[in-house]
Amino acid sequence: MSEFQFGGEFVWRPTPELIAKSNLQRFISKHALGSFEELMRRSTTDITWFWDTVLCDLEVQFYKPYSRVVDLSEGKPWARWCVDGEMNIVHNMLDKYAATPTDARIAIKSEIEDGTIRTLTYKELREEVNRMATALRSLGLGKGDAIGVFMPMVPEIVVAMLAIIKIGGIFLPLFSGFGAAAIVSRLKDADAKALFTAAGTCRRGKFCAMKPVADEAASQIPTLRQLIVLNQAGEWFVEDLKANAGPPTKLGGPFDDAPTQRTSAEDPMMIIYTSGTTGKPKGAVHTHCGFPIKSAQDMWQGLDLHVDETLFWMTDMGWMMGPWKVFGTLLLGATMMLYDGAPDFPGPDRVWSLVDRHKVTALGVSPTLIRALRRYGDEIVHRHDLSSLRKFASTGEPWNPDPWMWLFQNVGRGKLPIINYSGGTEISGGIVMGNVLTPMKPCAFSGPLPGMAADVVDENGKSVRGKVGELVIREAWIGMTRGFWRDPQRYVESYWSRWRDTWVHGDWAAIDDDGLWYILGRSDDTIKIAGKRLGPAEVESILVAHPQVSEAAAVGVPDPIKGEALVCFCVLKKHANGDMDPSTALRASLAAELKRNVARDLGKALAPRDVFFVPDIPKTRNAKVMRRVVRAAYIGEKLGDTSALENPAALDEIRRVAGI
Repeated sequence: MSEFQFGGEFVWRPTPELIAKSNLQRFISKHALGSFEELMRRSTTDITWFWDTVLCDLEVQFYKPYSRVVDLSEGKPWARWCVDGEMNIVHNMLDKYAATPTDARIAIKSEIEDGTIRTLTYKELREEVNRMATALRSLGLGKGDAIGVFMPMVPEIVVAMLAIIKIGGIFLPLFSGFGAAAIVSRLKDADAKALFTAAGTCRRGKFCAMKPVADEAASQIPTLRQLIVLNQAGEWFVEDLKANAGPPTKLGGPFDDAPTQRTSAEDPMMIIYTSGTTGKPKGAVHTHCGFPIKSAQDMWQGLDLHVDETLFWMTDMGWMMGPWKVFGTLLLGATMMLYDGAPDFPGPDRVWSLVDRHKVTALGVSPTLIRALRRYGDEIVHRHDLSSLRKFASTGEPWNPDPWMWLFQNVGRGKLPIINYSGGTEISGGIVMGNVLTPMKPCAFSGPLPGMAADVVDENGKSVRGKVGELVIREAWIGMTRGFWRDPQRYVESYWSRWRDTWVHGDWAAIDDDGLWYILGRSDDTIKIAGKRLGPAEVESILVAHPQVSEAAAVGVPDPIKGEALVCFCVLKKHANGDMDPSTALRASLAAELKRNVARDLGKALAPRDVFFVPDIPKTRNAKVMRRVVRAAYIGEKLGDTSALENPAALDEIRRVAGI
């Protein structure tokens, strides 16, 4: 890759008061560690001590105590955690709070696009989960049964998720925007017994039906026995999928305490499917003592979330941040905010109004969301009272400096930290993250999270500093996936095959002279022009720095001379009159200017061959730019798995400019 630009200035520093009150500093002081550096050293060299301590400090309760924290006898890829222990994570999220002050605390705040607001206390959520667990058992569902959830982000999706896990089932979250084929491939792979769905949801004021999609999928899954449907009136019905089973029946029954199923700490409780470039989706397997504990640890030590806080992260249950938000907030006794709707409807200030109305203290965003909202200017931000905010968090993709600084200065008024967060579904959260103990630079991470023995290495696997390398992890951690469902070899080949006992994550990363970390994009997105490696984020940062550009995607395409040539796609900012489509002459002039800017900053040899202006860039529902799909559409290749694509119409314009 081209030389990474280090040496940025610190723009935020924690106050002594913030440090003293932080969860991380209290953990350091409680265990007499002396410093954050000492915590990092011990947490990555004595993983038994660290994860045992985390479990104790989070007050995770077991029905039967574990005999060992971790068993590495089968190698790091197949580490076993909380050996011989028995627990169910729902007990630790709901049951243990019965008759405690937490019972009266708000567990869920919810708003949908039409403005309807609902709340559930911990007690009310527990009662709803118990009712659903009783109903599921009455349908013959129980331990080990895989159950899909294809629903909007409303409180009932949390009820469904926790009821499945409570009875010992395996929760299969699905993107709410999936088509039938994507649902079928995932539920068939897991031999799903039932599927939760809803009549539909609303986007930009229009009803989007989900039930017909679920019906189409259900007809193609031989193992599926029941379809459990939330209607528009908020009532649950069940459809028996056996032939001639009769009309749907209302799902209900008397409330009882619905005992929580005793499970092994390492029993599967969730499979999250991630899209593969080719072939079938990968089912990352997670257990009761894995993903939930890592989620809570990251929120507790990285995000510094406290029990009196409300976390709002606009997400979908089909992306890992959906389950992450549920597990983390409930294990910590905090409050989650759910929103089902578009982030800029009915007006571009919807996100800021949600923060104001629900007194959100921690706002999670993606860089793509901020780039989109920045188009509308500062006034819509400042019309709302955002004084409840204590911090921002960000994940999904690398930042560009300009949008990061806009969020920091114009929304946070230069006072709130932006806690960057990067990891993945197979990680159960973060590898690297910001924290409130260390000063921050734009786009940077404080470093690895405690317990994550991360490093940046060269092509020979040797540690490097001050230059770009591969992000790796050298020790096991409690949240690591227990493999891919029914495909152990693919799991090993994906992460553990390059260097012995080393997880290779597939991200480019760098560490600067001040010890701050940077994630620079997927290593498989790298562009190679005449032997020079170029990260797309470097190019995209230059493009979006232009005052007329809001989003950009850079890809490498085949070139007979250079091997690859750089082609860029840009989305223009909307002007006050709503126009974002300049004349042909202005487009040509702007394209030439953008080419010059890239050549100026990266060198003439790395200048784009073409710059195209498009109305939208293909992204997943969690706002990640799908560069692989952009490239394939432009050069006319097969697109591969596009089930997670939110805006497939964006591909048509890319094909059009390519002349395909």
